[in-house]
Amino acid sequence: MMSAKVFQSDAPLDERRVIIRRHDGDVEMVELPWGLRPRNGGPRAVNVVRSEGRTFPTHRCLVPASEFCHRSFSFSLANGDWFYFAGIWRPATPDWHEAYAILTIEANADIAPLHDRQMAVLTRDQRLVWLDGLVPEEKILRPLPAGTFRVRRHSTPPVQTMLPV
Repeated sequence: MMSAKVFQSDAPLDERRVIIRRHDGDVEMVELPWGLRPRNGGPRAVNVVRSEGRTFPTHRCLVPASEFCHRSFSFSLANGDWFYFAGIWRPATPDWHEAYAILTIEANADIAPLHDRQMAVLTRDQRLVWLDGLVPEEKILRPLPAGTFRVRRHSTPPVQTMLPV
């Protein structure tokens, strides 16, 4: 069984999660901390990266999730399926550990009343398209149609869901 945990958008940087990536030609699952060193060398880690107008020809990854939480709301797919966030990872350098970040896009119609941006959600059938760079970024890193997400206000932490591998 693989665990696609609830993703807390306010989780601390360095929180470790399983990501899926292509590395040396193989698809692998590894556990990495959340938060990349900024390209400008600044001391503060970056956990999300705006995707618009950028290309990501290498070091793509997927972050499996069953839902995500932001403030007091939970977002899951209306069809009950689990999904992936589109992300990027970077190898370790002498001054920063190997880590990942999640890409952001304009919010879809379900999320827009609560926030203008969202993490880029990919459905399970899009996973290899993203990992293998089969289509341009602007074709896959886009808001899903209205009605895709179930939005709930919650007062207690959501329960973790176990998924078959």
